[in-house]
Amino acid sequence: MDTWLIIVLVIVALIVLGAVFVGMRRQKESKLAEQRVEAGQHREQAETRARQAEVAEAEAEESAARAKREQLAADEQAERAERERASAQELQERAREVDPDVDRDDNARPDRDDESRQDR
Repeated sequence: MDTWLIIVLVIVALIVLGAVFVGMRRQKESKLAEQRVEAGQHREQAETRARQAEVAEAEAEESAARAKREQLAADEQAERAERERASAQELQERAREVDPDVDRDDNARPDRDDESRQDR
């Protein structure tokens, strides 16, 4: 074989190897670019979901605060009702003490109760 043919074959082999190397490099860069795009999409989705989670959390906290305020209002209303009930009971007891028609032993005279029922 001639020397020039060996040189040509070596040069062709180097060109082929270089083309294969460049092709592999472009393929790798293309794959990296695809992975970067995919990673960017995942980040965008993560940010969207994080914002949605923050909104949901804020709504939950607001709902819990509203429920707490409503519970406090209900507790206050129940306390007022209890105070009114106690006040009414005290007034009933005072009325029994003051009423001349109430027998202290029986709490009421039978003839007076009958008369008051008939008047109604």
